[in-house]
Amino acid sequence: MEEHPKKKKKGCRNPETKFQFELNSCSKAKDLRGAISLYDDAVSNNTRLNQHHFNALLYLCSNSVADPSLKPTALDYGFRAFRHMSALAVLPNEATVTAVARLAAAKGDADYAFELVKSMGKNYNNALPRLRTYDPALFCFCEMLDADKAYEVEEHMNGVGVSLEEAELAALLKVSARCGRVDKVYEYLHRLRSSVRCVSESTAVVIEEWFRGSKASEVGEAEFDAGRVKEGVLRNGGGWHGQGWVGKGDWVVSRTSVVADGHCCCCGQQLVCVDIDDVETEKFAGSVAALAFEREVKANFSEFQAWLEKHASYEAIVDGANIGLYQQNFADGGFNISQLDDVVKELYNRSGKKWPLVVLHNKRLRGLMENPSSRRLVEEWMKNGVLYTTPNGSNDDWYWLFAAVKLRCLLVTNDEMRDHIFELIGSNFFNQWKERHQASYLFTANANLCP
Repeated sequence: MEEHPKKKKKGCRNPETKFQFELNSCSKAKDLRGAISLYDDAVSNNTRLNQHHFNALLYLCSNSVADPSLKPTALDYGFRAFRHMSALAVLPNEATVTAVARLAAAKGDADYAFELVKSMGKNYNNALPRLRTYDPALFCFCEMLDADKAYEVEEHMNGVGVSLEEAELAALLKVSARCGRVDKVYEYLHRLRSSVRCVSESTAVVIEEWFRGSKASEVGEAEFDAGRVKEGVLRNGGGWHGQGWVGKGDWVVSRTSVVADGHCCCCGQQLVCVDIDDVETEKFAGSVAALAFEREVKANFSEFQAWLEKHASYEAIVDGANIGLYQQNFADGGFNISQLDDVVKELYNRSGKKWPLVVLHNKRLRGLMENPSSRRLVEEWMKNGVLYTTPNGSNDDWYWLFAAVKLRCLLVTNDEMRDHIFELIGSNFFNQWKERHQASYLFTANANLCP
């Protein structure tokens, strides 16, 4: 009778697995010396090392350079492990490059950190860099006040579609200011304005430092066309004119607060509403339309676009279903047309007798037309050009959103727009657009709309 092979005891590990487990424990405990001891033992015992082993050690080394007592050891073993990895022909990935780039930056070698990133595509199986992969080189060049190299890193990031966030923009703004690159200062201030809704304290300090400096008072045109500046403000969404530096002299820099109605407590001026500019609006409308075409019947949405071109004078778009179903009994399918009518009339009166556009699904309209009292109201809306009904099988969200973006007008809805269709659009322009264009409503004894 043939004897069965003995099963391995539970918990018994081969050397590679044991090394990985113990290395992970050191990583969690931030125990660099323990990890180095494990690595030395693994090398001595000819343990077969893989990408995960090296990445765990490199990650720990790159995180230990912030400790002055560990920095020399972390740099020594980090680069030693990376050379060993190359010698064994273990293919690095993005995490590998990020860790080694951090080591290079900690050593002050920003050029090597940048070269590592640039070589990823051709040398590392087409691994793609991320924002964190570029950060070591970018921040190191900025700290060294090497503005040209920092701009080169940014250009490379743009080439592979990696977007800068506040920390990166603030670093580029700081190096531009300290190097007297006034056009770049203007550029990064605008990019912060357009992409960061509220800057952090550290970024605010960078901005203050520039405007308190002598260079800021020297740049700018003493004579400029105020009309062009005003036109630029309107075209670019308010708050930015795109004309470069205007005016000369010292800036008045102070911290202040803004009250609810938009007045500055320091200068007393009324702040303008900031919107996305014309180019961003067209891009946003295009992305909404493209996604709608993927999910709607193309002929139906094309028909709506054509109709909207001929009826482009609306100043407010109303999400009919959201208002009609507000606080209603969904189980019974309740739809309160009186609520919708109140909002329509409120908008009509507020706008100087201009009707809004109500977007409502065809299925909802059929139900309203079956009721004599609501039918009269619907017919009145149709007569006044208030109503657009979306076809069967459609999602009316695409229609009212596209109309509000394309016509650059108010959107009345309490929909937080967090559903999956809005996630597809992304937050690049969406959040800023919502702040400027969405109006919520609240039914009270005196008012229907909340500005």
